[in-house]
Amino acid sequence: MINRLIELSLRNRFMVVASFIGLAGWGWWAVKATPIDAIPDLSDNQVIVFTDWQGHSPQEVEDQITYPLTVSLQGLAGVRVVRSQSAFGFSMIYAVFEGNIDWNRVDEDWGSFLVAEEEGGF
Repeated sequence: MINRLIELSLRNRFMVVASFIGLAGWGWWAVKATPIDAIPDLSDNQVIVFTDWQGHSPQEVEDQITYPLTVSLQGLAGVRVVRSQSAFGFSMIYAVFEGNIDWNRVDEDWGSFLVAEEEGGF
């Protein structure tokens, strides 16, 4: 069976090459025409706040920046959970929102929150 297939391919080289080119062209078209969302976003709706205070210990950053911001962020509408971590000279605060949150409202609340915190001494 395999010998016969090889013999047929050797006798009809033009058909083998034409079939290969046709299949390769069809595959190229299929790759270009198929819409793909390669990496869907499965993460929570969140805002990450990065604070920078160089030259200070993690305890100072936690006491003076991270903790007050974390407590204030818990009062925003739609916030489900607030997580934070402090290190040497910086901290990161993650505010995770509900799944059905209106991002326009979050932008407005976030802007007024930052203005209020800046006026309060941050």
